[in-house]
Amino acid sequence: MLPGEQWNFIRNAVICISLLFLMMAAPLQGQSEYGDYYGQNLRINNVGMAVLGSWALANISIGAYGWNKHTGQRAYFHQMNVFWNAVNLSIAGFALYSNLTADYSLLSGEELLQKQFKTQRLYLINGALDVGYVSIGFLLKHLAGKYPRNEWRLRGYGNSVILQGSFLFVFDLLMYGVLQSHRTDFLQQVSFSPMQDAWGLVLSYQF
Repeated sequence: MLPGEQWNFIRNAVICISLLFLMMAAPLQGQSEYGDYYGQNLRINNVGMAVLGSWALANISIGAYGWNKHTGQRAYFHQMNVFWNAVNLSIAGFALYSNLTADYSLLSGEELLQKQFKTQRLYLINGALDVGYVSIGFLLKHLAGKYPRNEWRLRGYGNSVILQGSFLFVFDLLMYGVLQSHRTDFLQQVSFSPMQDAWGLVLSYQF
């Protein structure tokens, strides 16, 4: 896949996941129970992991074909896509399994809010790491000119890391934004309840 094709690919992917996340961000109606709130939070995460898993499967499939068909820089580009997304697929699969088998019925409201906040913060931390991935990709491309014997490998790997890091950056920031919106909506609703004074501690957990 050539550089121009890479960005067309990620542009189309970003449009698709943006539409999915906009649907997830629809206002919650009548949600006042902690369990309902956290259940919705898990569903948001499950959609996100399904998107990540679908991206991974598409990249593994296309990458395996391209790795076998092409040579040189393009072969290394597809090779890294396969390696990278094998990890993404494992992460998405494990997260989906954990979410679908989670039993949060015994957790208090405060504990549920803390768990949601930790998940939300993790996406933000990952977004910062994604910037590092993209930087590493550009570094690999820069080093390609200094190491002629490995030029194709470094350029191919660099393009792949830039592509994957860019996708993950958009993905993680969108997930953070959706979860933050979800949290804000819930806290605004409960702020009108008779238990408003008890929310002082809860509000301190907002990022």
